[in-house]
Amino acid sequence: MPFHGWPVEALEFFEGLEADNSKSFWLANREVYEGSVRAPMEELLEELAPEWGEGRIFRPYRDVRFSSDKTPYKTHIGAMIGDGYVQVNADGLGAGSGMWEMAPDQLERFREAVGDQRSGGELVDLVAGARAAGLEVTAREVLKTAPRGYPKDHPRIELLRYKGLNTWREWPAGAWLGTRRAKDRVVEFLRLSAPLNGWLRKHVGPSTLPERRR
Repeated sequence: MPFHGWPVEALEFFEGLEADNSKSFWLANREVYEGSVRAPMEELLEELAPEWGEGRIFRPYRDVRFSSDKTPYKTHIGAMIGDGYVQVNADGLGAGSGMWEMAPDQLERFREAVGDQRSGGELVDLVAGARAAGLEVTAREVLKTAPRGYPKDHPRIELLRYKGLNTWREWPAGAWLGTRRAKDRVVEFLRLSAPLNGWLRKHVGPSTLPERRR
């Protein structure tokens, strides 16, 4: 089926789950999740796949093994689509892209590229362009000071302190979320994020370390 957005029932489902994050609530509302939450995400990913790559929806269950919060379910639905990420919760729609977390070898290549005047200067311009377009550009983890081997007054010290690089944007819930405008906003976000992702692919690339060392 074609994508038509998320109905209001999807937001109501997450509002209810936030109030009662329990197995009994989940089982009582499982059909709402499948029909009003997951099905629209599947339709969106199917439409985006030809241009942006195959998508994958994350499981709705939280990993509580190492968390003090033992609530069993995520209060959002999230999915990967190529270099991007799409999320819907009770507050609305969010989208992210980039390298959320870098392995040690990726981080080393990233810092070398940022430190280089040519590639680092290119990244500064790309970041400025993304921010001017309304995207947040940040990292999951940021060092408090300069990384080892780099001066604190380096002209690109902000980027050198990043341990990843990603774009993010959120749109508050509204009637538009139940229409194809939701897809339009995701596509616009992915296009605005593409230049930064191209820089990351060229200068950082995937990790070549064994899984246990990442």
